[in-house]
Amino acid sequence: MTSLEFTSQVQKISYSLKPVAMNLTRDADDAKDLVQETLLKALLNKDKFKAGTNLKAWLYTIMRNTFINNYNKITKRNSNIDSTEYFQYFNTDENYITHNGASSDFVVTDINQAIAGLSADYRTPFMMYYIGYKYLEIAEKLQIPIGTVKNRIHIARKELKDALKTYAPGE
Repeated sequence: MTSLEFTSQVQKISYSLKPVAMNLTRDADDAKDLVQETLLKALLNKDKFKAGTNLKAWLYTIMRNTFINNYNKITKRNSNIDSTEYFQYFNTDENYITHNGASSDFVVTDINQAIAGLSADYRTPFMMYYIGYKYLEIAEKLQIPIGTVKNRIHIARKELKDALKTYAPGE
């Protein structure tokens, strides 16, 4: 497919993108921006499109991913890697329901002690992940491979699970 053919087909399909963008953003201006960004990405990455596949689906995928990435950028939390800030999040979990405030305090204390007992190599990536960082962001911030980040978080979870066995349901 030549560049001219590709551009022509994208232009024809572009009119069907706006209603989908409107459905995602629920705002006319944001929908226009999303369609423009989608078309720009499609034209810049036309070499990645495989001829014979569904161009409309490819554009919808670009749009959906662009919307999700923009949403994540807006809602992403900015925080420092200071470990004292991590512990404040444990007390703000409103989903934790208890029948007795004292037992809740014991649980929070036990969780904080279990986390404090983790090696700093495991605690830092685990807490960054807990407060909302993505694996890639953690890897970049700590300057370690993403596989190492995933492994350290896995080990931290395993150690915390062992340390907090008393609270496991059914045991």
